Amino acid sequence: MDLNADLGEGFGRWELGDDEVLLDVVTSANVACGFHAGDAPTMRRVTELAAARGVTVGAQVGYRDLPGFGRRFIEYDLGTLRDELIYQVGALRAFSRVAYLKPHGALYHAVPHVPAVVEAALATGLPVLCAPGSVLATAAGDASAGVYLEGFADRAYRADGSLLPRSKPGAVITDIDEVVARALLMAVDQRVIALDGTVLPHPVDSICLHGDTPGAVALARAVRSALVEAGVTLRSFKTA
Repeated sequence: MDLNADLGEGFGRWELGDDEVLLDVVTSANVACGFHAGDAPTMRRVTELAAARGVTVGAQVGYRDLPGFGRRFIEYDLGTLRDELIYQVGALRAFSRVAYLKPHGALYHAVPHVPAVVEAALATGLPVLCAPGSVLATAAGDASAGVYLEGFADRAYRADGSLLPRSKPGAVITDIDEVVARALLMAVDQRVIALDGTVLPHPVDSICLHGDTPGAVALARAVRSALVEAGVTLRSFKTA
């Protein structure tokens, strides 16, 4: 099982999360490419740290939305969005080998913009990391783009398998025991429990732990330790 985290999300003098410590825990790093977060020095620093630790690097691409951290849906011409996603991958490739593409924030859930994401993946030759059962997963698979599936140990799910929006109470889970239990259920049983108690099949190749979740480092360390104790082999999905 792969553990991934969204990293490199600082900008200028502003830092978000502890990238260096989390890179000692995860096996894949989704590195922000400068549009919703991140900048050139941050990309260089995080990718160099990842390389030193043998952590796989993926392009965390998003809307051109630094003020909103990419978590606001933005209307886009599909061709423009496709080109901006390709541009972001190119920026990260200037610093590192890039193994996959992962949409960030609102783009991750934006059904109208799925064609742009798929076209960007095909143009860059990168597989897409996305949610099981999502429109993006289906479209990328239909287009013969590679698809890897991820679950979120620190986010609440609705009964239809979608994530509870961050604007809703309880959307982000910070209790260590609960996050660990959810990660184990995903890794061992390939299932997730929705807010209403519904048990859903949830086949995943990777488990995501957000670097900006409160207590992210403690959560990530606890999840990694629990998975290892359960006999789960941790390695990047790109080397599995």
